[in-house]
Amino acid sequence: MEQKLTHFDAEGNAVMVDVSQKDITSRTAVASGKIWVNEAVMEAVLAGTVAKGDVLGVARVAGIMAVKQTSGLIPMCHTLLITKCSVDFEIDRENLAIKAICTAKTDGKTGVEMEALTGVSVALLTIYDMCKAIDKRMEMGEIHLETKSGGKSGDFVR
Repeated sequence: MEQKLTHFDAEGNAVMVDVSQKDITSRTAVASGKIWVNEAVMEAVLAGTVAKGDVLGVARVAGIMAVKQTSGLIPMCHTLLITKCSVDFEIDRENLAIKAICTAKTDGKTGVEMEALTGVSVALLTIYDMCKAIDKRMEMGEIHLETKSGGKSGDFVR
């Protein structure tokens, strides 16, 4: 079965997808990503000694704010009424990594995958911003959709 790109019209112009005929359903998306840091950054984050403040607390708020602003950042995203959003972190001291996990929910005609991915990305960027005075070599990666539910295409589990 050939996949059709939905963000282009017959002439190849970029368009916002028409969701007016779609049913409203409950939709959830979970995305995650990691930032790898050095020992000094990890210790400062865990000890709460980063000069700019509570790194994970600020990153959590930044991720949530980003979810709510996704349609202003990604040109073809619809504006969604977010019914729930969370950003959580898992610390991997052994591998010097911080994993961000963003869950976004809505009741609507289109999914919240882009919102969850945006939330993770901004949370990781915030960690970088708050810790760059300690080490500018931090790396972000493995940003991906974990799961999604709702909508015509059904459930997805990575």
